[in-house]
Amino acid sequence: MSIAAICQPEVITIDAGASLRDAASLMREHHIGALVVTVDAAGHEQVVGVITDRDLAIEILARDLNPTDVKVGQLASRHLASVPGTAGIAEAVAVMQEAGVRPLLVTGNEGQLTGFVSADDLLEALAGQLGVLANALRTGIAREGVERASIPPARPRPVFLPHGTPGMQQPISPR
Repeated sequence: MSIAAICQPEVITIDAGASLRDAASLMREHHIGALVVTVDAAGHEQVVGVITDRDLAIEILARDLNPTDVKVGQLASRHLASVPGTAGIAEAVAVMQEAGVRPLLVTGNEGQLTGFVSADDLLEALAGQLGVLANALRTGIAREGVERASIPPARPRPVFLPHGTPGMQQPISPR
Protein backbone atom coordinates (compact mmCIF):
# COMPACT_ATOMS: atom_id res chain seq x y z
CA MET A 1 0.00 0.00 0.00
CA SER A 2 1.42 3.38 -0.96
CA ILE A 3 1.53 6.35 1.38
CA ALA A 4 -0.48 8.36 -1.15
CA ALA A 5 -3.39 6.00 -0.45
CA ILE A 6 -3.43 6.70 3.29
CA CYS A 7 -2.11 10.26 3.63
CA GLN A 8 -4.27 13.26 4.35
CA PRO A 9 -4.45 15.02 0.97
CA GLU A 10 -5.74 18.28 2.43
CA VAL A 11 -2.71 20.00 3.91
CA ILE A 12 -3.57 22.89 6.19
CA THR A 13 -0.91 25.57 6.15
CA ILE A 14 -0.27 28.57 8.34
CA ASP A 15 2.01 31.54 7.82
CA ALA A 16 5.14 31.63 9.99
CA GLY A 17 4.13 35.08 11.26
CA ALA A 18 0.72 33.94 12.50
CA SER A 19 -0.20 33.79 16.17
CA LEU A 20 -0.29 30.60 18.18
CA ARG A 21 -3.97 31.26 18.83
CA ASP A 22 -4.53 31.17 15.06
CA ALA A 23 -2.64 27.86 14.89
CA ALA A 24 -4.68 26.33 17.70
CA SER A 25 -7.91 27.58 16.10
CA LEU A 26 -7.01 26.00 12.74
CA MET A 27 -6.14 22.71 14.42
CA ARG A 28 -9.47 22.72 16.26
CA GLU A 29 -11.48 23.75 13.21
CA HIS A 30 -9.99 20.99 11.03
CA HIS A 31 -9.66 18.37 13.81
CA ILE A 32 -5.95 17.90 13.15
CA GLY A 33 -2.85 17.88 15.32
CA ALA A 34 -0.33 19.52 12.99
CA LEU A 35 0.00 22.37 10.53
CA VAL A 36 2.53 22.98 7.79
CA VAL A 37 4.26 26.33 8.37
CA THR A 38 4.96 28.43 5.30
CA VAL A 39 6.43 31.76 4.22
CA ASP A 40 5.75 33.69 1.04
CA ALA A 41 8.85 33.36 -1.12
CA ALA A 42 8.59 35.28 -4.40
CA GLY A 43 4.83 34.79 -4.62
CA HIS A 44 4.92 31.07 -3.77
CA GLU A 45 4.31 29.39 -0.46
CA GLN A 46 7.52 27.79 0.77
CA VAL A 47 7.38 25.17 3.53
CA VAL A 48 9.64 26.12 6.44
CA GLY A 49 8.42 23.88 9.24
CA VAL A 50 5.68 21.98 11.01
CA ILE A 51 3.88 22.92 14.23
CA THR A 52 1.96 20.37 16.27
CA ASP A 53 -0.50 20.46 19.13
CA ARG A 54 2.26 18.83 21.15
CA ASP A 55 4.52 21.82 20.42
CA LEU A 56 1.84 24.12 21.79
CA ALA A 57 1.44 22.08 24.97
CA ILE A 58 5.06 21.23 25.67
CA GLU A 59 6.78 24.42 24.60
CA ILE A 60 4.22 27.04 25.64
CA LEU A 61 2.08 25.64 28.43
CA ALA A 62 4.75 23.60 30.19
CA ARG A 63 7.18 26.52 30.17
CA ASP A 64 4.45 28.97 31.19
CA LEU A 65 5.27 31.26 28.26
CA ASN A 66 2.88 33.94 27.08
CA PRO A 67 1.52 32.62 23.76
CA THR A 68 1.01 36.16 22.45
CA ASP A 69 4.78 36.72 22.63
CA VAL A 70 5.60 33.79 20.32
CA LYS A 71 4.82 33.43 16.62
CA VAL A 72 4.19 30.15 14.81
CA GLY A 73 7.50 30.37 12.94
CA GLN A 74 9.44 30.66 16.19
CA LEU A 75 7.91 27.50 17.60
CA ALA A 76 7.68 25.35 14.46
CA SER A 77 10.07 22.51 14.00
CA ARG A 78 12.36 23.22 11.07
CA HIS A 79 13.36 19.57 10.93
CA LEU A 80 11.32 18.46 7.92
CA ALA A 81 11.01 14.87 6.78
CA SER A 82 9.19 13.63 3.71
CA VAL A 83 8.56 10.61 1.54
CA PRO A 84 7.26 10.34 -2.00
CA GLY A 85 3.63 9.29 -2.36
CA THR A 86 4.84 6.06 -3.95
CA ALA A 87 6.66 5.03 -0.74
CA GLY A 88 5.36 2.11 1.26
CA ILE A 89 4.44 2.07 4.93
CA ALA A 90 7.75 0.49 5.95
CA GLU A 91 9.72 3.25 4.20
CA ALA A 92 7.59 5.95 5.87
CA VAL A 93 8.12 4.38 9.29
CA ALA A 94 11.87 4.17 8.65
CA VAL A 95 12.01 7.87 7.68
CA MET A 96 9.99 8.83 10.78
CA GLN A 97 12.33 6.81 12.98
CA GLU A 98 15.50 8.13 11.38
CA ALA A 99 14.32 11.77 11.49
CA GLY A 100 12.70 11.45 14.91
CA VAL A 101 9.42 12.99 13.75
CA ARG A 102 5.76 12.01 14.00
CA PRO A 103 4.24 13.95 11.12
CA LEU A 104 5.65 13.22 7.70
CA LEU A 105 5.21 15.30 4.54
CA VAL A 106 4.23 13.46 1.37
CA THR A 107 5.55 14.70 -1.96
CA GLY A 108 4.55 14.29 -5.60
CA ASN A 109 6.69 13.50 -8.63
CA GLU A 110 8.06 17.03 -8.87
CA GLY A 111 8.73 17.46 -5.14
CA GLN A 112 5.51 19.37 -4.50
CA LEU A 113 3.66 18.85 -1.23
CA THR A 114 0.72 16.52 -1.87
CA GLY A 115 -0.21 15.31 1.59
CA PHE A 116 0.60 14.74 5.19
CA VAL A 117 0.79 11.44 7.08
CA SER A 118 0.90 11.03 10.84
CA ALA A 119 1.97 8.16 13.05
CA ASP A 120 -1.75 7.64 13.78
CA ASP A 121 -2.48 7.28 10.04
CA LEU A 122 0.25 4.64 9.76
CA LEU A 123 -1.01 2.75 12.81
CA GLU A 124 -4.53 2.74 11.39
CA ALA A 125 -3.28 1.40 8.04
CA LEU A 126 -1.21 -1.30 9.74
CA ALA A 127 -4.14 -2.27 11.97
CA GLY A 128 -6.30 -2.63 8.87
CA GLN A 129 -3.72 -4.88 7.24
CA LEU A 130 -3.45 -6.98 10.42
CA GLY A 131 -7.26 -7.28 10.47
CA VAL A 132 -7.23 -8.62 6.91
CA LEU A 133 -4.53 -11.13 7.88
CA ALA A 134 -6.55 -12.23 10.94
CA ASN A 135 -9.62 -12.78 8.73
CA ALA A 136 -7.54 -14.82 6.29
CA LEU A 137 -6.36 -17.02 9.17
CA ARG A 138 -9.92 -17.47 10.47
CA THR A 139 -11.12 -18.40 6.97
CA GLY A 140 -8.34 -20.98 6.66
CA ILE A 141 -9.20 -22.50 10.03
CA ALA A 142 -12.90 -22.66 9.10
CA ARG A 143 -12.06 -24.30 5.76
CA GLU A 144 -9.86 -26.88 7.49
CA GLY A 145 -12.65 -27.62 9.95
CA VAL A 146 -15.08 -28.38 7.13
CA GLU A 147 -12.59 -30.48 5.17
CA ARG A 148 -11.54 -32.49 8.21
CA ALA A 149 -15.00 -32.91 9.72
CA SER A 150 -15.29 -36.45 8.30
CA ILE A 151 -12.28 -37.67 10.31
CA PRO A 152 -13.45 -38.99 13.70
CA PRO A 153 -11.99 -37.01 16.57
CA ALA A 154 -9.35 -38.66 18.73
CA ARG A 155 -10.43 -39.74 22.20
CA PRO A 156 -9.05 -37.45 24.86
CA ARG A 157 -6.52 -39.01 27.19
CA PRO A 158 -5.10 -37.56 30.39
CA VAL A 159 -1.75 -35.82 30.28
CA PHE A 160 0.22 -35.22 33.47
CA LEU A 161 2.88 -32.68 34.42
CA PRO A 162 6.13 -33.95 35.93
CA HIS A 163 6.32 -33.74 39.72
CA GLY A 164 7.99 -30.58 40.94
CA THR A 165 6.77 -28.38 38.07
CA PRO A 166 6.61 -24.78 39.41
CA GLY A 167 3.05 -23.79 40.26
CA MET A 168 1.88 -27.37 40.42
CA GLN A 169 -0.13 -28.18 43.51
CA GLN A 170 1.46 -30.77 45.70
CA PRO A 171 -0.75 -33.65 46.82
CA ILE A 172 -2.17 -33.15 50.26
CA SER A 173 -0.74 -35.75 52.61
CA PRO A 174 -3.05 -37.25 55.27
CA ARG A 175 -2.21 -36.29 58.86
